[in-house]
Amino acid sequence: MNQSASTILIEEGNFFLEVYLDPFNKRIRIDDYRGNIHLALEKAEELARTHNAEKLIMKARLEDYLHLYEKGLQPEAIVDRYFLGSDAHFFSKFYSAERKKSDHWLTEDGMIHSIYQLDTSLDKPFPPKEYELKKADEECAGELAGLYRQVFKIYPTPLHDPEYVKKTMKEGTVYYVFFYQGKVVSAASAEVNSFYKNAELTDCATLKEHRKYGLMKILLRELEGELKRQGIFCAYSIARSLSFGMNAVLYQLGYKYRGRFINNCYIYDKLEDMNMWIKNLANC
Repeated sequence: MNQSASTILIEEGNFFLEVYLDPFNKRIRIDDYRGNIHLALEKAEELARTHNAEKLIMKARLEDYLHLYEKGLQPEAIVDRYFLGSDAHFFSKFYSAERKKSDHWLTEDGMIHSIYQLDTSLDKPFPPKEYELKKADEECAGELAGLYRQVFKIYPTPLHDPEYVKKTMKEGTVYYVFFYQGKVVSAASAEVNSFYKNAELTDCATLKEHRKYGLMKILLRELEGELKRQGIFCAYSIARSLSFGMNAVLYQLGYKYRGRFINNCYIYDKLEDMNMWIKNLANC
């Protein structure tokens, strides 16, 4: 199976599907749908079988909740106000016992409990003046790809490739970066859904030796400001469930925990569970 991800649109007599085929992560995601939910789900499952997917994910609306239960899907996470103010319920179905099994679930539960005890009244970080904050442009693509290669052995999208980074920029993804001595040492992005007016804050990476200055909190705040200027108030982020630091950053920035995806994607060095965090930017 081709390892590059792609989005396909399926329009049949009684339903429409927007499908993200993700062979690298052995999954299929239904990003949007309308029409006959039963026929749409049958088509989604047919695609999962055809593409040998181990996991099917569907961004569903509340009114279709019970239909998905009937078809054997299970809820994993929620994004408040995802669909132009209406909540998105993320349902999943697994096609292998191994993909359904999480060895770290209790540890990850304990981490969420610990994070919710953290102080959220921390002062804003002020890194040394040698760190330069910038909104990235296409000239930064090589530097960005280099950073992601250094931080992540494996990543669920091809961010190790400068051409892919440029492609995401052309499609509306916004990157903010910190330079140190002419090199990008920290970065984060906002992947904007301009139709539904939401954005995923993602691609968060800082080189180990630069992690003590709170750079990521500053980058995420900058991205939030950019989103608000675009009239986008629904922000969400999906963090590695075993990364205390990234989950703590999101909690301290006012994000709320909204569930966990079992064996969601290949990241860092293996297939990992991922935590969902959301924030309503209209309230800040």
